[in-house]
Amino acid sequence: MINNLEQYKTKTEVLKKMAYHYYVLDDPIASDDEYDKLYFELVEYEKNNPNDIDNTSPTQRVGNEAKESFKKISHIERMWSLDDVFNLDELIAWEKRINKTNTKITFMCDAKFDGASLNLTYEKGKLISAATRGDGNIGESILENARTINSIPLEIPYEEKIEIRGEVIINKDDFENINKQRLKNNESIFANPRNAASGSLRQLDSKITKQRKLKFIPWGFGYFNINDNSFFNRLNIIKSFGFIDTKLSMVCDSIDEVENFYNKLISMRHSYDIMLDGMVVRLDNINLQNSLGYTAKNPRFAVAYKFPPIEKQTKITNITFSVGRSGVITPVAELDPINIEGALISRATLHNFEEIEKKDIRINDNVLIIRSGDVIPKIIKPIKELRNGNEIQIKKPSHCPICSSELLIENILIKCQNLQCKARVKNSIIHFCSKKAMDINGLGERIIDFLFEEGIIKNILDIYKITSQTLQDKEGWRDKKIQNIINSIQSTKNIELWRFVNALGIEHIGEGASKKLVDMFGIDIFDITYDELLKVDGVGEESAKSFILFIETNKNLIKDLLNIIQPIVKNNNGILQGEVITITGTLSISRDEMAKKLESLGANISSNVSKKTTLLLAGENAGSKLAKANELGIKILSENEMNILISRN
Repeated sequence: MINNLEQYKTKTEVLKKMAYHYYVLDDPIASDDEYDKLYFELVEYEKNNPNDIDNTSPTQRVGNEAKESFKKISHIERMWSLDDVFNLDELIAWEKRINKTNTKITFMCDAKFDGASLNLTYEKGKLISAATRGDGNIGESILENARTINSIPLEIPYEEKIEIRGEVIINKDDFENINKQRLKNNESIFANPRNAASGSLRQLDSKITKQRKLKFIPWGFGYFNINDNSFFNRLNIIKSFGFIDTKLSMVCDSIDEVENFYNKLISMRHSYDIMLDGMVVRLDNINLQNSLGYTAKNPRFAVAYKFPPIEKQTKITNITFSVGRSGVITPVAELDPINIEGALISRATLHNFEEIEKKDIRINDNVLIIRSGDVIPKIIKPIKELRNGNEIQIKKPSHCPICSSELLIENILIKCQNLQCKARVKNSIIHFCSKKAMDINGLGERIIDFLFEEGIIKNILDIYKITSQTLQDKEGWRDKKIQNIINSIQSTKNIELWRFVNALGIEHIGEGASKKLVDMFGIDIFDITYDELLKVDGVGEESAKSFILFIETNKNLIKDLLNIIQPIVKNNNGILQGEVITITGTLSISRDEMAKKLESLGANISSNVSKKTTLLLAGENAGSKLAKANELGIKILSENEMNILISRN
């Protein structure tokens, strides 16, 4: 808690340091909880002491009311666009144009980020304006939006007026998350991070800008009253004011060094978390820059050395379906082959059918695709303007393309439930043997891979056919290791039923749901109906459908496994002996009546939730007792679940 102005000032400086390390240096010095705790301490103090507010505090990076439009603002010095070169020959030709006397010159090279340009103006150390490039002379004033970007300092240690220029970008992961959210909201998606950054920067409502996780990376300056004649040195001075330094700038003494740095940037473009689209090459000597001057559109002393494009247009010729190791069906677009960065691309992932429907992708569509690294490319969007009426809508498959089993079909998820499907069998065994499932010590992923390669196991049932003789002739398998695995397999017999259910890997039925269902239905769990499942609190239509389809698809395998393992259910013979139950919320009968009913079955009724409570009976509008039970990890049943439990016991 902050008690006075002195404490407020001290803690504000601490929060500024935390924010700088997190947003600028990408090197956090505090946990998110610590940051949030201090942040809200400052917010509380500022709320009660508005006259003490430090306008440069991280708490002041908030969005204001939405504007109707942006005002125009003039740059002190013009923001020029750069001429492009696309290969080494064009770069050498540019160098010859600016160096006709063949004297030794030095180049300053800087990674070119794919985003939106922004011009910041500071005076007396304070950020006083922020403007888009516009036509180079006049841009749009977006100061309120810029103030929400955490990597833009609100004050700098430089008193004179200065224009600092840079790129507003969005990290690749944040870009993907934005598009996923826009798809959920039935909004059009951004084609690339550049469009997303530009659209986010020019929001009339700065609260939206704040949500987009924008970053500002300085690449130059306009008005700057300093004597240093090196562009590289001037930019480093600016970075020292508290801006992000990507360390992707260097001074080169020859075109060969420029080309080497260019190739280094290309090699990291896919792994780097920000979209790179080239490299800016300029003369480092500012006096030489001024002597060369400008054309009508571009500076003569600098060019953008662009990377080969990774976005291209092609056509979808067909749709096929791949089955992943977990059984998930993924639609894949077969494409007219196209060359991207030297790789011939003929397939692209479509992820899921929700994305297909929202983007309205069809067979025979012309599409824009992007390739990132060596992975299968993905389709950004169809080019609807080129449609001619021959496009065919993509239909969801109903049966697995590998084993022909009926598929589990949900909004996003389409999955093969067959544990013996060749596409998913190994992954089902790995899960079955894992610690939170059957906990078969020694049968990890590496050993299971070996057993598969040797043909020793082909499905879950084969685990229980492994003998000492099966493994004794295998290289690296000693008697002790073999016996340990055999013992671990045998120890799963008579395991608790909930572990067996969890080990099956049923979609939507994890450890918690397995325990709850076994508590309620016992061994009858494999004979329950869809309607019975829907009556269980927390089990929805998707979970119920998944469970029933899984049991039907794998009924023979489950029957064989049950005969071998013979899992047990802890039975209380219909008596709630030893249970300490708390009742909360509104029930169909009075709490007193319910308490008597439970006490008649041996339960102890407690008015409060504590560590001794073993079960909470939660009716409608349950309040703080439900929250505390969740916090303590206490089992919770609805009235309907309790009635089912009582009737079955």
